[in-house]
Amino acid sequence: MATIFSKIAAGEIPCYKVAEDEHYFAFLDINPMAKGHTLVIPKHEVNYMFDLDEEEYAGLWAFARKVAMALEQAVPCKRIGVAVLGMEVPHCHIHLVPLQTEKDMKFGNKVSVPAEEMQAIADAIAAKM
Repeated sequence: MATIFSKIAAGEIPCYKVAEDEHYFAFLDINPMAKGHTLVIPKHEVNYMFDLDEEEYAGLWAFARKVAMALEQAVPCKRIGVAVLGMEVPHCHIHLVPLQTEKDMKFGNKVSVPAEEMQAIADAIAAKM
């Protein structure tokens, strides 16, 4: 059975897409810690980050780097925080979170962002890719 992230990447579930290529997909987290909080996934469904083969692992991080650079240009911040937890959804993913302070990276924190602003943020990041 496909994960929610696989369904998002396949277009079966709507999302605020930021970027995609043949192997990877990036979209805004719908329960963000900060405006612009983005998830980066491999399209190939793998539960655990370290189960990716070396080429796919390196490719995921290279794609995430491009997304992070675009995110930093589109959403004013001091830094892009990076986290890999992988406990909530059994599909490996990288969190990219625009930070003003380290406290912005607390996983209990959630901010409310209206749908039109989410789309505007996704479009701004995509335009920087």
